Amino acid sequence: MTARTDLVLQKEKLAQLPALLREGGIDCWLVWVRETIQAPDPVLPLILGADLVWPSALLFTPAGERTAIVGTFDADLVPSELYDRVIPYTEGIAELLRAELARIAPQTIGVNESRDDVGADGLTAGMKDVLLDILGGTPHAAKLVSAEGVIGRLRGRKSPLEQARIRGAVRITEQLFDELDGFLAVGQTELEIQGFVHRRMAELGVGFAWQATANPAVDAGPNKPFGHGAPSSNRTKAGHLLHFDMGVQAAGYSADLQRMYFFGSSEHVPEEITHAFITVRDAIALAADALRPGVRGKDVDAVARGHVVARGYPPFAHALGHQVGRYAHDGGTLLGPPWERYGDAPNGVVEAGNVFTLELLVPTKNYGQVSLEEDVVVTETGCAFLSEPQQTLRCIDA
Repeated sequence: MTARTDLVLQKEKLAQLPALLREGGIDCWLVWVRETIQAPDPVLPLILGADLVWPSALLFTPAGERTAIVGTFDADLVPSELYDRVIPYTEGIAELLRAELARIAPQTIGVNESRDDVGADGLTAGMKDVLLDILGGTPHAAKLVSAEGVIGRLRGRKSPLEQARIRGAVRITEQLFDELDGFLAVGQTELEIQGFVHRRMAELGVGFAWQATANPAVDAGPNKPFGHGAPSSNRTKAGHLLHFDMGVQAAGYSADLQRMYFFGSSEHVPEEITHAFITVRDAIALAADALRPGVRGKDVDAVARGHVVARGYPPFAHALGHQVGRYAHDGGTLLGPPWERYGDAPNGVVEAGNVFTLELLVPTKNYGQVSLEEDVVVTETGCAFLSEPQQTLRCIDA
């Protein structure tokens, strides 16, 4: 990943902004940050790709204006290819920010705060207080609105370069699964298996799509709770399942896949496991058929959830799919049920360019959980798999 390639990516994202601001009814989007290496705003890599130290204001309008008000020592970090105007300051930003807002004369000023979307909630409470102090005595303090809709669409509508980077991360993750086929054996601990993956990731020069201690998640056999926990000294055994949840980050973008293995021949897979696996596999396929621009996230989730229940299993206790991008959990519309913990995210509308996971698990009585996860991109007419869907259990000679 080169700085020049990042500049191309940021140009792609910034080119999307004018239309997004018009759609969202935002006259001026204000990204208001400081010390971003300590308190990073999730949107900053898409629109700048550098860390800022002093209080800084990045302003965008539906007319396509891009203005950066930054400290003098940060001014050289702002590329002229991305911003029309760079306004440096030394003693204080307040007067310059008020003057820019007076010039733009917006009726609405979008700021990065959100109750439901972590990717749109980059404005800290302290910086919000500072901003209100600066805008005190002006009409602009009453014009602040959440920019979560704009940010969700900006993050969610993956540009061509973003999609290519996600495909690259998916391919590397799938390569690691292929290598595991030749490494796995009965008697290995979950930690030993994770160690193999970590060594290969280091050799390939890729990072982790989430914390390394739980990536990959490795779950051997029954009586092992699924979740975000770390592998243990639990060992693989003949006739048992092995589950992985794994994703690399490459060139700044992530993958998120789950795969199931069985220690034994395909002819000896118990019917209980086969029924569960087919249920999960087919639920993902049905959800993919339903995933297209214009549908709401909760409606896609309902398709898979209904299939699982019809096959005799309880509803799965999580959302069907989240967006993937720079992070494994990238914010925005969620393919999930309308539960309190998800806020308004499941009511979001799916858009072309969104990249989602499709994932779910079902329990077996004797063999633990069966879970799969695929990555897909929404097209103009439906969706396309970025990963190669797992159609059968990966069987390891026991």
